Amino acid sequence: MNKYLQNELQHKIDHKTKPLGALGMLEAIALQAGMVQNTLSPKINHPTIVVFAADHGIAAAGLVNQYPQAVTAQMVLNFIKGGAAINVFCMQNDIALTVVDAGVNFLFDPALPIIHAKIKMGTSNYLYENALSTAEVNLAIEKGKNIVTNLADAGCNTIGFGEMGIGNTSSAALIMHHLMQLPLTACAGRGTGLNDKQLQQKIDTLQAASDFHQLQKETFSLYELLSKIGGLEIAMMAGAFMEAAKQKMLILVDGFIATAALLIARAISPDILSFCVFAHASDEQGHRKMLQHLNVQPLLQLGMRLGEGTGAALAIPLIRSAVAFINEMASFEAAGISGKE
Repeated sequence: MNKYLQNELQHKIDHKTKPLGALGMLEAIALQAGMVQNTLSPKINHPTIVVFAADHGIAAAGLVNQYPQAVTAQMVLNFIKGGAAINVFCMQNDIALTVVDAGVNFLFDPALPIIHAKIKMGTSNYLYENALSTAEVNLAIEKGKNIVTNLADAGCNTIGFGEMGIGNTSSAALIMHHLMQLPLTACAGRGTGLNDKQLQQKIDTLQAASDFHQLQKETFSLYELLSKIGGLEIAMMAGAFMEAAKQKMLILVDGFIATAALLIARAISPDILSFCVFAHASDEQGHRKMLQHLNVQPLLQLGMRLGEGTGAALAIPLIRSAVAFINEMASFEAAGISGKE
């Protein structure tokens, strides 16, 4: 850590025309942005949300999900048409949106304006076998890295990740269950709106998967864990997180599934948290436990549980405000105002 730069940034923040700490978390974000970009005058350039979409074999049986698997592809088409919440928020806040087919169980027209990164037509059913091969996990991680590299080369320095995949809260819950060693009752939530009976069926199904893969008895590498129960969108996002940190980008972390991918990325690249701003606390019960585990404070608490990167998109205006005040707000000296004696 560059302590000199940190001290200079803090001095600049503290001497703006305000009481010390009066801008709360915006001051911490301004400091973080300066440290990430290695400058006293950070900038937000070409902010982008990348939405990774993929299907999960377990969703075909309807044991963990309320909506049919076909909704994943239907929502990708909705993203392309501009009809989803993430489209609305990105348009409102001048944020670029990139949609990635990481492994949707549908053949999209190659001419569609998405990144065609499909590895397979969804994962295998992890109730009975590994979801992915090791080679597929490695390829997903590399593709996620390459997508971020290309965005960085195009001038993006602020990025958020979203996802779409029917059943992906189940993979996220199993990742959390293994990495944080918590019972599934503390990890699995209602996803897209399961009732009590459906939630219990989801927990029972995930417990069967946990027992099959011995998730609470054995220790696996992160690549093995993704192979057993991961989603292609989660693996690709984990690679994207790692590359975004390597590219020294400011990273907006969205909700439950995105944070599960971050848990994996962090275990591989421990310094990644210094690049991350946690956009919001999802209403999915496991997300708050993840945030507590990481000892981080989310910017927003809106009771959202949509995914798609919507929380990250809503947080970007706050990041812009943090950068604006450190760059544009007068200092006591410049304004001719007496500071604290």
